[in-house]
Amino acid sequence: MRAGQLLVGAIGVTAAVAGAALYYLQVYAYYEPVEASGTDDVTLTGIVSEAPESIVYDNFQAIDADSSPLRYRACFETPLSQSMLTETYQDYPKAEPLVGPGWFDCFDAKALGAALESGEALAFLGQRDFIYGIDRVVAVLPDGRGFVWHQMNHCGEVVYDGDPVPEDCPEPPKSVN
Repeated sequence: MRAGQLLVGAIGVTAAVAGAALYYLQVYAYYEPVEASGTDDVTLTGIVSEAPESIVYDNFQAIDADSSPLRYRACFETPLSQSMLTETYQDYPKAEPLVGPGWFDCFDAKALGAALESGEALAFLGQRDFIYGIDRVVAVLPDGRGFVWHQMNHCGEVVYDGDPVPEDCPEPPKSVN
């Protein structure tokens, strides 16, 4: 009877340690702060140029991880108005911010998602295919607070699932196949 209790206790301790390690790895271990360049950390794709263009911003902070291209999150402030941005830059109609780690508290995906749904926040294309199948998306609130994240586009959703490349998508690089 005593040996059974020790075995159950050992299994319980091992599970607790493994669970704590897994939590730490998912929430903290892979993220690194992104150093701001000060000039091109926030770009939006122009309506006319169809190319990413730097915008004016301040108070930039960002995190990223090598483990996935979807882990990028950034926050910033801009003096540019939403009306000026909509007249100059391409919108991003299906923006869905991804939840980031809770400790990166400037980026609240749930609140931002609600602001996008209500029309309070406006989403713009930062850069299409920043990495093949992954777009950089930028959202701006009326008070100038802005947010950046990576989101899989329709080409990425199909190709990364292992399906053939749709006709309206560019051919993926060899590293994706």
